[in-house]
Amino acid sequence: MINLEQSLPKEMLRTNQSGAYHCTTLVGCNTRKQHGLLVIPVPSIDDNNHVLLSSLDETVIQHGAPFNLGIHKYKGETYSPNGHKYIREYDCERVPTVTYRVGGVILKKEKIFITHENRILIRYTLVDAHSRTTLQFRPFLAFRKANDLCIENSVASRDYEEINNGVSMCMYEGYPSLYMQFNRKPQYVHNPQWYKNIEYSKDQERGIPYTEDLYVPGYFEIDIKKGESIIFSAGISPVSTRSLAKMYEDEVKPRTPRTSFYNCLKNSAKQFYIKNEDGNYLLAGYPWFKIRARDQFIAVPGCTLSVHHRPDYEAIMDTARRAMTEWMTEGKRDKHLEGLDQPDVPLWIIWGLQRYSHDQSNDICRERYGQLIKDMLNFIIDGKHPNIKVDENGLVSVDGTQKPMSWMDATKPDGTPHIARTGYLVEHNGLWYNALRCAIEIFENQEDSVDDVERWREIADKVQYSFVDTFMNENGYLYDYVVGTYTDPSVRPNMIIAAGLDYSPLDRRQRKSVLEVVTRELLTPKGLRTLSPNSYGYNPWYLGNPEERQRAYFTGSARPWLIGFYANTYIKVFGVNGLPFIERMLIGFEDEMKEGCIGTLSELFDGNPPFVGRGAVSYAPNVAGVVRILRIFKNLNIIDE
Repeated sequence: MINLEQSLPKEMLRTNQSGAYHCTTLVGCNTRKQHGLLVIPVPSIDDNNHVLLSSLDETVIQHGAPFNLGIHKYKGETYSPNGHKYIREYDCERVPTVTYRVGGVILKKEKIFITHENRILIRYTLVDAHSRTTLQFRPFLAFRKANDLCIENSVASRDYEEINNGVSMCMYEGYPSLYMQFNRKPQYVHNPQWYKNIEYSKDQERGIPYTEDLYVPGYFEIDIKKGESIIFSAGISPVSTRSLAKMYEDEVKPRTPRTSFYNCLKNSAKQFYIKNEDGNYLLAGYPWFKIRARDQFIAVPGCTLSVHHRPDYEAIMDTARRAMTEWMTEGKRDKHLEGLDQPDVPLWIIWGLQRYSHDQSNDICRERYGQLIKDMLNFIIDGKHPNIKVDENGLVSVDGTQKPMSWMDATKPDGTPHIARTGYLVEHNGLWYNALRCAIEIFENQEDSVDDVERWREIADKVQYSFVDTFMNENGYLYDYVVGTYTDPSVRPNMIIAAGLDYSPLDRRQRKSVLEVVTRELLTPKGLRTLSPNSYGYNPWYLGNPEERQRAYFTGSARPWLIGFYANTYIKVFGVNGLPFIERMLIGFEDEMKEGCIGTLSELFDGNPPFVGRGAVSYAPNVAGVVRILRIFKNLNIIDE
């Protein structure tokens, strides 16, 4: 912890399951502009997250001598104050807990986010002290969009209002007030200052603006005795300070201890849940992603059903059913669910409902979501979907020349795709075939669905033949996309999606052939590469400025979420004999629980050793893909809960 080279790259994340979060490094030094102690959505302003409280610097005062526990980075690789040198232990089994030692003083600091409320609580416990001890708290305020930066200005309000055991203040019009309170009365000293030129090293690495000024309105002081606990609350509404201790304990009790690989991922999966006034959703990732349709439907089975949260799956899918129906019938867009019109979204929805039918039953799935399945399939077949069409050979095609039409959606500055995957896309047609066969299975022998089933079966039979004829090549793998007479020979992981579905157009021999190529050229300890090292343009490093990173997004970096389809294919080819290999493969992900953002999985990883995590600190499809594999092993009683 005291070695910044080792501790600064490690981050922690906690959310309230309603869009707000707290994220920083283990030592408390913010290294991204999106880091903050209280980062919340402010719907009255826009649909972005906003950093209200950037950090809270604590100072231990004994015999008149101050020992500041905070840490910030300034110009010239200067860190001040150097509070990390007092850290003796970090633990996050239940809640993030830091233990400081300053001479004879041992202070424990525990943070917890209140579920579905924009409020963070921090409990300070004086474990040991040999003389009178005073704690001083200095809040660093931002009141800005999470992706912006703040500079000193004369517009920021310096006003404050005294409230029960604290103060409230609001820097700019339109923002909610920030209420900072303690469970007993502190002394507040109003002393407005700007702390200038604070730097964020991760943003500096990414080639984007990385310096800002933060407003410190003053400080709180409060005496504390050995064995005593003080609780600090920061939220956008006042709280009964007498209730803070009980609120803290009630929030801790139901938490799943992070005592295993599975429990870490279970906690991480729940952090993506979003519940707001319009329904239930799944966030794509933290700290900068929003709710994206494709990511949501790829991730929702793993983040809910695989961690025994069926009611949350149903709540999310009920919201999605309404949104999808309104879009198909009225052209109305859900204001939270981005990319609902992408061509593969209905196919991912049906894949997710297939997981639900396995978890429950075909009858339950049909009763609850059958009409949605029918409507989506027939919407595509009838040519009503604006971005996908069914050709005479049964395959579906898209126009991806001007706008990305698949999950490989990196764009140039003008908005056109870096990888213009167009025409017949291999994973789209694999998902299309799976969706048709899944619907046939669910509605088979239903008197009111005979015509639909016959229609779907006719198309599925065509797809099964056309798929192999179109995509399978003499080298034993699948072309990534085919348009006209052009067949893209790049070895990419999209083929494993088609091979790993419950219903695949490939037979066992063809699956095995695809699996061998993917294993040889794409498999890493952190997922599947997005491009083979033997393919033109391979670049495994996701580094540089934003434009350079966009170019490198799908040129070789590894994606953990694809490992779920790889494991499915492996088990379909080798049966139970393949389980030991899959179990060994999980070791690379278990190691990641103590790297990057602790207890979760980054958005992507370098395609070459040492496979460093990059991008967003926590990404829902990755967590979902790995936890789905773990659930397979748990169902077979191979590993424990």
